[in-house]
Amino acid sequence: MTAAPARPRRRRRRPASPPPPPARAPIAEQPPVAGGPRLVELDLLRFIAAFAVMAFHYMAASRSLWGEYPTEIFASVNRVTTLGILGVELFFLISGFVILMSAWGRSIGKFAVSRISRLYPAYWFTVVALYVLYNYTDVTGFKGNLYPIHYLINLSMFQEAFGVLHAGGVFWSLWVELKFYFLISIIVIIGINLRRAMAFMWVWLVLVVVAEYLENDLLTEIVMPRQAPYFIAGMAFYLIHRVGPSVTRWGFVLVGYAFAVYAALERVQSRVDAIGLKRFPAPPEAVIVAITLIFLLMAAVALGWLSWVKWAPLTTVGALTYPLYLLHQNVSAVVIPGLRDTLNPWLLTALTMAASIVLAYLVYKLIDRPGQRLLRRILGGRRPVRNE
Repeated sequence: MTAAPARPRRRRRRPASPPPPPARAPIAEQPPVAGGPRLVELDLLRFIAAFAVMAFHYMAASRSLWGEYPTEIFASVNRVTTLGILGVELFFLISGFVILMSAWGRSIGKFAVSRISRLYPAYWFTVVALYVLYNYTDVTGFKGNLYPIHYLINLSMFQEAFGVLHAGGVFWSLWVELKFYFLISIIVIIGINLRRAMAFMWVWLVLVVVAEYLENDLLTEIVMPRQAPYFIAGMAFYLIHRVGPSVTRWGFVLVGYAFAVYAALERVQSRVDAIGLKRFPAPPEAVIVAITLIFLLMAAVALGWLSWVKWAPLTTVGALTYPLYLLHQNVSAVVIPGLRDTLNPWLLTALTMAASIVLAYLVYKLIDRPGQRLLRRILGGRRPVRNE
């Protein structure tokens, strides 16, 4: 018999290998996730900053409120309350962190919508409230020499550009913030990434040095040598938080810290001269310690050391700090002069602080939050990103 021919062996087909996963952009190139985890620790720091400024105005700065220097009335705590002036510097440092975070991955249109909707509703309410307060009541504390047209110009928030006085004493810092937004818009337009953010910080720092050397008024107005160190250091802290530490990023923080100490000592001294005090209760070394503590707190945020702060109500506390900052000084003008002769100053201060916080909460709930939603809807924006 003839043997059957051998059947050819069938080769096993290998299963097709799965397609490679799509290339994932480096974390430095990815935009923040809308609705992602909120950095609640920044809300806490915001409130600390606003409370510090409020304590400074009530218990250290405003002689017109009490009829005498409040540093004498509250002598036991005046070394601390006088340092409350540096709460504004903490705001600037937080702003550098938060604005870079919220601008990352956004178009210039969306960035503009986010800033307009965040700043203006509570601000417009405050300007209108101040106009009514100082034109239709007997309250005179902190009343500026303003005409109705000046209040209208104040509604733009650009009053300083037109040489018009601020309707509120704290409004000067909003002009500083606006200029920061315009500067960072440069890299928002071309698209933010790690390399461009670092280049922006380098250029800004160089221009600060040039402005100081040349003493050119226009360049100084644009690059803000006294406030820029806080914004630049805040941006560096955000980059450390986002992509991790590096020698260059920590270098920006250290240079910003050195400039900030110099700027803070100068600002505190100028404020002392404006108040008319012969001696500031907090000596220069206390100012240095305060600036150091501010930078250490932001470093803790950047490195995640405060991520254990999870108390949900802090989100609301952080949100009401903006109306609190805008309104607190004028609340004191209404409450303190009329009651200072009948109430204990400590009790009166506590009641005024409580009234300011309650009013700020009401403005946040009834004006600020609905106003932000309405402006976003009108301007075509979306939900805010995390800690805006």
